[in-house]
Amino acid sequence: MPLVAILFDNFGPYHLARLRAASGACEVLAVEFGSSSAEYDWKTSEAVGLKRVVLNPKGESHQMSKDEFQLRLDQILSDFHAEVVVVPGWGYRGALLALSWCLKNKVPAVVMSESTAWDEERKPIKEWVKARVVSLFSSALVGGTPHRDYMAKLGMPADRIFLGYDAVDNSFFEAEGLRLKAKGKREKKPYFLASARFIEKKNLFRLLKAYAHYRGKTLPSTLDVRLSTAQSSWDLVIIGDGALRAELEMLRSELGLEDCIQMPGFKQYNELPSYYASAGAFIHTSTTEQWGLVVNEAMASGLPVLVSNRCGCATDLVKEGVNGWTFDPTNEEQIANLMLKISSDEALRSEMGRKSQEIIANWGPDRFASGLKSAVDVALKAPRKKVGLLDRLILLAMTRR
Repeated sequence: MPLVAILFDNFGPYHLARLRAASGACEVLAVEFGSSSAEYDWKTSEAVGLKRVVLNPKGESHQMSKDEFQLRLDQILSDFHAEVVVVPGWGYRGALLALSWCLKNKVPAVVMSESTAWDEERKPIKEWVKARVVSLFSSALVGGTPHRDYMAKLGMPADRIFLGYDAVDNSFFEAEGLRLKAKGKREKKPYFLASARFIEKKNLFRLLKAYAHYRGKTLPSTLDVRLSTAQSSWDLVIIGDGALRAELEMLRSELGLEDCIQMPGFKQYNELPSYYASAGAFIHTSTTEQWGLVVNEAMASGLPVLVSNRCGCATDLVKEGVNGWTFDPTNEEQIANLMLKISSDEALRSEMGRKSQEIIANWGPDRFASGLKSAVDVALKAPRKKVGLLDRLILLAMTRR
């Protein structure tokens, strides 16, 4: 069985669930660029049962110089005799340095990607460069249907693209949810739940305004949502944190909704199930999102989902009217109407939650493992890549950043 080095910037619970599943299908070397993350305040994660190495055990990967990073990465891949290297994306320094090592040592590289054609503005010159880089990989593991289509558009042959990249530990959320419900540890009244970093693309200002419209629809009078709190209205709970917290709190105050919009902050992995268990529905409003793993978590927890149609997961995970609905993230009225629709029908919510679990069962860590195994097998059989001067110059320029 070939040794497969799988690279990530920093291991969070998502990555460890995938790596453990993959270790049942391949001999895995788990390579972590840094021991901490600038984006996520995860507590140090245990990697029991995994062969694991860390480039920078003292902090974040960007704290290492390019030369130091490359020396350490090259040493690890060479010392462990990696036979296939699986890298996270094509635009990140660590991924490109790993690709360079593969090309130099004639080792096949597999790219993992959750990019779509529409998750950001696409410029012809950048797309041309990206296509050149993608051509240097032997196969790809992507999130879902839109990601596969984009990878093919960039030139990767369709028979070398496999699904399953974006997965969470479904069994953890399902089991914890059942345990908490059995113990009665849930709120008596359901609420809308959102989970996001407090950054612009998460579209939380519109979520608050849409929620205000929803409150207005459940009140005797829709003239002023601050006049009363209707018994039929759900609260909104947003877990997460970030630079926009103060502005969001100010808007909450302006809307007069301090008593019904809760922002309890960032929560660690083991704290999440209690929020999902008590929620009535999950809502994700991003204006752009490559995938949206929080939707996976919510579905595994048995929740109906309301998801922006700009999220990469929406195409594959949200079946309209079956386990939830998608919406235009700029349309506050549409969001409010869907909130009203889902909160007013308990039987529908229960059936949708059941369907969510059925759908997400096909998108768990086992799918990551099987997709990865297929990508590795194809990569090993593919002809070794020949690298021209232009490609070398492109990689050199991109890794200087």
